[in-house]
Formats: sequence, C-alpha cells, structure tokens
Amino acid sequence: MTKLAVYDPPMCCSTGVCGPAVDPVLPRITADLDWLKRQGVQVERYNLAQQPQAFASNPTVTAALREHGNGCLPLILVDGRVVSRGNYPERAELARLAGIEAPAETSPPKETASSCCSSPAVVPLGAPSSRSKGGCC
Repeated sequence: MTKLAVYDPPMCCSTGVCGPAVDPVLPRITADLDWLKRQGVQVERYNLAQQPQAFASNPTVTAALREHGNGCLPLILVDGRVVSRGNYPERAELARLAGIEAPAETSPPKETASSCCSSPAVVPLGAPSSRSKGGCC
C-alpha cells in the first residue's frame, strides 16, 4: 500500500479550514486527501503548529526544513521520498504521485440555475426587480 504523508505549514487547526479567511486551496486538498484514502492510499497529515515532533523525528523533513526553511511546506512524501515541495498538487497529480489512476473529472461540477433563488440578478438600488411576481423569492 502506498503511503502519502503531508507536512503542512503551521495552521490554526489540523486542516486549516477554520476562521474567517480560509485559503480556498485548503478545503480542496482536504477533499483530495480524503479521496486518496478512499482509493486505498494510506494518508497521514501533520501540522507544524500542532505536531512539531512529527517534523523533528523525520530526517527527510528536517533536512528539507534546514535547506529551504518553512517555504518548503507543504512538503509531500510518498513512501518516504519527497515528491512535492511548497504547494498542494491538484488531485490528478496526487493520484499520479501515489501510483493510482487519476480521476476522469477533477473539477467540481458546474452549478446550474434551477430556480430564481439559485441565480440572483443584479438590480441597481432603487430600480424595480426584473424577477416575476409569485416566484420563490
């Protein structure tokens, strides 16, 4: 079984998906790592702020930090070997790195407007709405 380890930069929580200003990459990588787990890849994720010992106890990680500083984070290892440094790869690249077949569709499905509420119109202040009466809004 392939083992993929992600060494994240310091974040407020284990995934960084909290607080008022969430980096949009973080929910994507969390979903991608969950997807990899469902494909049978063993995924481990470490946060420098919460698990510094995981960084200190891995010679490969400590060498990368010594050479590149925190700029090398996120650092991704597959079976103990550095495969990515300084960014979170897209799902297809993660699949390739883990040695599994890439998903056919990597982008989220586009939303389609199914009601007047799902596609709000821009109406200048003071102008009458162009929406028909009696709809859901």
